[in-house]
Amino acid sequence: MTQTSTYRLQVRPSFDLYAAADVCDYLATLGAGTVYLSPLLPSTRGSEHGYDVVGYDTIDAQRGGIDGWTHLLAAARSRGLRLLVDVVPNHSGVGDAAQNRAWWDVLQHGRSSEYARWFDIEWSRGRILLPVLGDDFTDDQLAVVDGELTYFEHRFPIAPGTEPGPGDSAADVHARQHYELGNHRRADTEQNYRRFFAVSSLAGLRVEDDFVLDATHEQIGRWLRDDGITGLRVDHPDGLADPLHYVTQLRAMAGADAWLLVEKILETGEQLPDDWPVDGTTGYDALAEVAAVFVDGASEPALDALYRDLTGDSSTAAEHVLAGKRAVLDTILQAEVSRLARLAPTVDRAADALAELIVAFPVYRSYLPSGAAHLATAIEQARLARPDLADPIDELAARLADPADELCIRFQQTTGAAMAKGVEDTAFYRYTRFVAANEVGGDAGRLAGTVADFHRAQWHRHEIAARGMTTLSTHDTKRSEDVRARLAVLSELPDEWGTLVRQLMQTTALPDGPFAYLLWQTFAGAGFVDRARMHAYAEKAMREAATSTNWTDPNTAFEAAVHAAVDAAYDAPAVHDPLAAFVERITPYGWTNSLSQKLVQLTMPGVPDVYQGSELWDDSLVDPDNRRPVDFDARRAMLDRLDAGGDAPPIEASGAAKLWLLSRTLRLRRDWPDLFSGYAPVLATGAAAEHALAFDRGGVITVATRLPVALERAGGWQDTSIDLGGSATDVITGRRVAREPALGELLDMYPVALLVR
Repeated sequence: MTQTSTYRLQVRPSFDLYAAADVCDYLATLGAGTVYLSPLLPSTRGSEHGYDVVGYDTIDAQRGGIDGWTHLLAAARSRGLRLLVDVVPNHSGVGDAAQNRAWWDVLQHGRSSEYARWFDIEWSRGRILLPVLGDDFTDDQLAVVDGELTYFEHRFPIAPGTEPGPGDSAADVHARQHYELGNHRRADTEQNYRRFFAVSSLAGLRVEDDFVLDATHEQIGRWLRDDGITGLRVDHPDGLADPLHYVTQLRAMAGADAWLLVEKILETGEQLPDDWPVDGTTGYDALAEVAAVFVDGASEPALDALYRDLTGDSSTAAEHVLAGKRAVLDTILQAEVSRLARLAPTVDRAADALAELIVAFPVYRSYLPSGAAHLATAIEQARLARPDLADPIDELAARLADPADELCIRFQQTTGAAMAKGVEDTAFYRYTRFVAANEVGGDAGRLAGTVADFHRAQWHRHEIAARGMTTLSTHDTKRSEDVRARLAVLSELPDEWGTLVRQLMQTTALPDGPFAYLLWQTFAGAGFVDRARMHAYAEKAMREAATSTNWTDPNTAFEAAVHAAVDAAYDAPAVHDPLAAFVERITPYGWTNSLSQKLVQLTMPGVPDVYQGSELWDDSLVDPDNRRPVDFDARRAMLDRLDAGGDAPPIEASGAAKLWLLSRTLRLRRDWPDLFSGYAPVLATGAAAEHALAFDRGGVITVATRLPVALERAGGWQDTSIDLGGSATDVITGRRVAREPALGELLDMYPVALLVR
């Protein structure tokens, strides 16, 4: 079954399955092949994302339920659209115990519960810790109401035979339960069930147990068996005890022809284990490859010097990665390290040694025996970094290499959490040299890539991951594709940018240099977005960095200074005027980068995904900003106008040019998939050849512009031309093109061309 493209929809209470059905006609007209849906199983009441699943035998009523699903199925089928659904095997939502029947039963009956085997609970640690109590807790805040134990809005079950007796207080009843209500701060140090990262409201599931897998995939099985959906996107497989077993069972359930994708983040040079029966990843590796080729690597020394001079940060990206991982292991992931150490009671300083090994682990995780080399690297690096821990590291090494050892299994589950929280959510907010590179799956230490690097990566992708997904924006990216495209312009204007940002940082004088630099890059990349959105982003970013403030104990003085700086960007002429002038200057170059990287992503090897709303210019920042509602009516009306007019629109602020490019490319992929069956670089010749990125997919040739500022400074394309191997038609402009066109003529309307011979 040929997959041509996907379009991701965030289904939520305010945009339910009925609403998704209503946009199917638009998505089909756009050219999408598959509607890619966020999680649909019952989730915590009011959940906007759906990853806090609380039930497994139906479809979330607040998202439209079975009737809404039936409506969507019919709408999709009537327009020839397939369906791909996001599934969440790693964890279950337990923030409100009353909403999760299985969790409620475990709390009520403990180990004797029929659901006890569902959850990854460390039963030897005594009662299940529920870290919900505030710092000002007193016993009289507990109550027994209608046969339940309550703490403000929280409700908990009472075990049979432990009901209040004469003279009993609610605290006495609480002392007899299978669970213990504890202070919220204990979650990070004492939690005795596996969490999703450091989120105690998400409890780990044991899908390595086939009974649990079957029970938690009841509705998923119906989608595959009865509704004929195209396939599944698996959320966070790195958290599972046995990912290979899970994806193997899922493949057996789905069938050989189903499309199975895993949300797996691959580091540079890493690839999926060969024995996984899946079609590929969700494309963060592709995002990194595309983004890098549109950044000017020649500016790295200048940007590096500017960053260090402005911020005083002398650490490298690699050092920040190690420091970020240490920070989370010492704070929010202490409980996970302690659990590992308890599995090695005879090893002196086991916790310290295990933490050092996790810090040194070079990728998200291994899947032993696959990835044994990564473990060997971690052992070597940890011994070098901490010679004082050499003995306990050596004692642990054999066990960590044994896939049957529980210590090995849990170690593999923990390294990914440390990478995600320590790098993506800590180091990437602290090391801010060039924040466009600080992306999920990215390398903050790698500013740019070459055209040759890109071609090598795509040939490899064509060979091993042609059915994997490619992406530029997702619900988890730190900033949207168009924000990164505009930030890439900074690499071509390091001196102008340096002059401006020095002025901004001197005027606002925030005491945290790296964060101030992040903030002004954010304005450069996103522009003057709605003020409330920028305030919300700034608050999240500074707390994630956890240098001058944090989530648990916010520094109100520092946060007030940051919010004042944000307001100054909108209100103070000394800040706003030069910043606005710079944003206006770089915006056209950002549009060039946006169109170029989008066409490359849509036509490179793999199956392109379009994140909702990104068919127009998108200034989204990190979630939840990037999950806000999309105006589909406006997009459909614009697409209808473009189709009726028939001519390529100008490149301007409405984003119509991006919608035009995307719709023409998706339709070509859908209608002529055989044109996208190979990969070969196409090289330009002439004075500006380095500014062209071109490749032949087996009948259609992509040509894109890179480094537009330098191209303009050099006098444009001049004598640069490209040999297409025959005459062709440009799908973007509709023009006929000779075999060897001059790029100045080929790209005079748009910075890209999509040429069908």
